[in-house]
Order: sequence, then C-alpha cells, then structure tokens
Amino acid sequence: MAVRRILIDTDPGIDDAVAILLALASPELAVEAVVAAAGNLSLAVTGRNARAIVELAGRRDVPVFAGAARPISRAPITAEEVHGEGGLGTLLLPEPTMALQPRNGVDFTIDRLREAPPGGITWCALGPLTNVALALAKAPDIASGVAELVLMGGASRALGNVTPAAEFNIHADPHAADIVFASGLPITMIPLDVTHQVRSTPQRVAAIAAIGKPAATAVAELIRPGERGPTALHDPCVIAYVLAPELFAGSRVNVAIECSSPLTVGMTVVDWRGVSGRPANANVLHTVDPDGFYALLTARLRNLG
Repeated sequence: MAVRRILIDTDPGIDDAVAILLALASPELAVEAVVAAAGNLSLAVTGRNARAIVELAGRRDVPVFAGAARPISRAPITAEEVHGEGGLGTLLLPEPTMALQPRNGVDFTIDRLREAPPGGITWCALGPLTNVALALAKAPDIASGVAELVLMGGASRALGNVTPAAEFNIHADPHAADIVFASGLPITMIPLDVTHQVRSTPQRVAAIAAIGKPAATAVAELIRPGERGPTALHDPCVIAYVLAPELFAGSRVNVAIECSSPLTVGMTVVDWRGVSGRPANANVLHTVDPDGFYALLTARLRNLG
C-alpha cells in the first residue's frame, strides 16, 4: 500500500478535530506533523487542542508545532460562538501532557518541505492560510516539495458564513489567501458549497457512536446535531479528498481573493465561466458523495482506540 505523507495546518476547532482524527486513523497517510495557527481561537487554545486530539488518537509520535499567532495584516477574528470557548464544543478532553515542539511551526514546515523529494508531501490546510503564506513568502523554493495543497476555504454559489460574501478561513486572513492562490502551487479548494453537503444527521452520528471506542465517541459528541440542526463537516472533507478523491468532483478555474472591499473582504471570486481571462489556479470542488464520505469516516474511526 502506498503511503501518502501529509502536513496538517490547522486551528482546532470542532471540525478540525474530526479531520485530524480521520487522518491519524488512516493507514494510507503518514502525518508528518500538526502545525497550529490562530483562527477559530487563539494560538494558545488551538495549540492545546491539537495536542489533546493527537493524544486522544494515541499518536504522541506525531509532533505538534505552533505557528502564526495572528493574521498577516488584518485584526484577528475568532469563532468562539461556533466552537465554544475551549474550541471543542461540549467535548472536554484532558489537558495534554505532550509539549509543543520548541521550533516555530512555519520554520519547521519550510525545512520539512525542503527535505522532501519533489512532490513528496501533501499540505492539508484546515484553517486560515497564515502559516502557509508565511512559509511561501519566506522560502518560495519549498513549492517543489509540495504534491498538492488541499484546503478548506472559500465559497462560490453558497456565499459566505461569516459575512454575506466570505467564508471564515479566507476572511480571517485574506492577504494570506491572496499570497497562496498567486503562488503557483497545485491547489485543491474545498468550499462551503461542498462541505454543506456532508451534514451530521442523527443516523450518521449514531453509526459513529456505535463504534464504542474513545475517539469515535468523541467525534460523535463533536458533531452531534445542535439547535441549528445537523452540523456541516467542513475540514474533514480535506482529509477525505486526500484519501478518496473519487468521492468528489471539481473544475480547474481561477480563484481571486478580495482583500480591500469593506463589503466583500475575504470573498473568493471563482471564475466558473472563464470571463476574466485569468489562468486557472485551482481545482475547485463542487460536489461530494455524502454517504460515501460518512462511510469512509466511520470505517476509519474504527482503527483508533
């Protein structure tokens, strides 16, 4: 079995936690490291949550680094109203015993990608693109080590979830997103249009809870439908795409990032019809097989204790 080496850049976050557990539960993936960023919550909280999730999976061998503590240019925004003050909703995990790695996560990422053979590592971005943009700006040569950057972010026809025009991850650091989409990296973008299709219905949650193991029980608690109904599993779509791209369909198009308009800052302008004349710079997904996604997630979670 071919093993795909991945780096996870993340701001856990409820759905980030599920994505990390899916990756750690999948024998097809070798997780090189988890690099935290500020986003859904402060860096102190996302770094703590990343370590707690890695420990929940029984994978203390996977190092966790802290990267950027704030966006490149804009004032920080967070999403406690969605993820709770602790970042994991109603799930309470023990304080992690493993320490953050002493190196900055951006510097680690640069060195790891420089060491990689051409196209050796898949970069999985689950939060704002601050760490990714800083690494590319500091060391453009790392692009040769990247097989693909798969990111959850943006929206097209679905419009925004934090403003009428913008999705949270891009809105939280639009200048970073602009750098990344202009970088020339092979990018797959998974927008809200796709992630809203994979909702945690009571039946899907019950199948995960029935596994009965701690990690699966935690996931069931994280994604249980709340007052607003079934939860959309945004970030796990990144890992699911890396594992089973056949579950998704997309198109090569141009994506531009709005960085200045007070009304639409953070908007991903997706040129579906090619009217701008700008070259395609991303594979933007538009459909997913929801039942196939949940079958994959449920099967993989059985691998964790």
